[in-house]
Amino acid sequence: MMKKPVFKLNNFPIRYKIITLLLLISILPSMGLGLLTGYTVERIIDNQATQHTLQLIGQVNKTLESYASNMQNISYLLSMDPEINTFLSQKQPTTNQTEDEVYSIRQFMQGLSTLYPEVAGILVVNSHGNYISNELYSRYNQNLTEESWYKEAVQNEGIFKIIGHPANRSITSHVNYKNSEVVTVVRAIIEPETQEVKGVVLIDLKLRVIAEATKNVRLGKYGYLMVIDENGEEIYSPANPLVKEIPKRLLNSDDSGYFSEEVEGNTLQFIYQKQPFTNWTTVGIFSTDESIIEVKTIHLYVISFVFFVCIFGITASYYLSNSMSKPIVQLMSFMRKVESGNLSIRYKGDRKDEIGMLGRSFNHMIVKVNDLISLTEQQERQKREAELRSLQAHIKPHFLYNTLDTISWMARKRGADDVSEVVASLSRLFRIGLSKGNDIILLTEEITHIQSYLSIQKARYRDKLNYSIKLEPEIHDVTILKLVLQPIVENAIYHGIKERKGPGHIHIHAKEEQDQLVLKVTDDGKGIPSDKLEALREKMDSLYTVKEEKGKRVDFGYGMMNVQARIKLTYGDQYGLTIDSILGEGTVVMIHLPIQRMSVKS
Repeated sequence: MMKKPVFKLNNFPIRYKIITLLLLISILPSMGLGLLTGYTVERIIDNQATQHTLQLIGQVNKTLESYASNMQNISYLLSMDPEINTFLSQKQPTTNQTEDEVYSIRQFMQGLSTLYPEVAGILVVNSHGNYISNELYSRYNQNLTEESWYKEAVQNEGIFKIIGHPANRSITSHVNYKNSEVVTVVRAIIEPETQEVKGVVLIDLKLRVIAEATKNVRLGKYGYLMVIDENGEEIYSPANPLVKEIPKRLLNSDDSGYFSEEVEGNTLQFIYQKQPFTNWTTVGIFSTDESIIEVKTIHLYVISFVFFVCIFGITASYYLSNSMSKPIVQLMSFMRKVESGNLSIRYKGDRKDEIGMLGRSFNHMIVKVNDLISLTEQQERQKREAELRSLQAHIKPHFLYNTLDTISWMARKRGADDVSEVVASLSRLFRIGLSKGNDIILLTEEITHIQSYLSIQKARYRDKLNYSIKLEPEIHDVTILKLVLQPIVENAIYHGIKERKGPGHIHIHAKEEQDQLVLKVTDDGKGIPSDKLEALREKMDSLYTVKEEKGKRVDFGYGMMNVQARIKLTYGDQYGLTIDSILGEGTVVMIHLPIQRMSVKS
């Protein structure tokens, strides 16, 4: 079954790659730039529209809060007037002078209405239900202290409160304002010393001033501003609003913000800002389609720009690809001739660009190839000569082994068994030390090597040196770095057993501990002084080798430092030697190695 050809870009000719590359680096960035520009402009237009609307709302809020602040100031002026305070303290007028005072109060109220034309009416009610007003009166002679607005003012404990459009109240105006045409504000007048309610001031604010502050602000073609109170009730709305119900999100929103919502198939933008003094929220509402028209115009310009860039990019890429691919194809033909063995061909051209440099490098490469061929032939001859010398060198160790075996046989024949044993141990020592050039050997081979070494030392020191070796059976197939025990045992003999009085003992124990191979070498020799022990540990930790430090020769622990360096370089920093010693009692050296078992070849 034939495999389907797999699309690979590297299989295409360089001419097409160059055309594709030039188109990609010209058209794709242009398209990306166009999309990014369109998106950025759209965001900027939206942000500008939002910020502009918030500025307009902020100006309207300042105007509305100014009106509310004026109403609060009027309530303060009324509460501080002496005649009004006298009225609040009486149950009903009983004298002509009192009637004159009532008339004066009404004139005072009328003056405030003239000074503040946004005031539709002012009414002052004392705690006994009597009232004075310039424009308002009770329709049913009902006790006004039972009115809901009066109770709300009392509950607010002297703090200015905006109620909103009046509803179900028994007072009306001489001008006969509709409830929807005014906004009511109230404030209770409190006796400072007793904190008793003396009465309530009620002021009606004309909705006309709110309408004048908002209706002249147009958001696009059909957008507008509206004002709602903290309960979502409309304070002001234009005659033909785009929404019939205020979105509930406005009631649970922050002090300012914006969001979009689809209303009757039309996506509307809501931008709002709350007035901290009145707790009213001014909302700007307009259709998002009005900003889309501007965005579409910008998108048209961007698409036109990308189209012209594409036309220019295709033309330029075709021309450039031809100028670059033609000489490269020529170089390819030269290389095919070189592959066939023709090393005399050369590139001829005077171009100064990279292709010309490539042609000259091609010529230089042919010269180098000829030189390398000659050099390779010479190295092959040298390699064959080196192999011959290596084969000859391997004869010498075998001759040494055979000679030692002959000496051992002759010593045994003449009854010199001790000499024979030393020579046999020396032969084994050499054989394992060389290990056919291998650095990693079996643990059992390393143990055999150290037994041979101790056997030779035992022949020298006789009763002064005793040793024992213990190898756990489960680690017989473990491999280790060769010649790690001999330097440690040598130190134990020359710096421990040799320096003590009387016979000494060296014990070697190989075991598996916490997933590591641990070789423990213990001697009961002289031990190491604490200062030398600390210096030796520092050198071993720093991987010092045989070198001079600040003019002082390192003459102690060379073998252990050598083993430490070899272990860390072979297995890593987590493995190596640790040494403990007590002067006069002996030394313990622990060798920590990884568990690596001999792989069985099938």
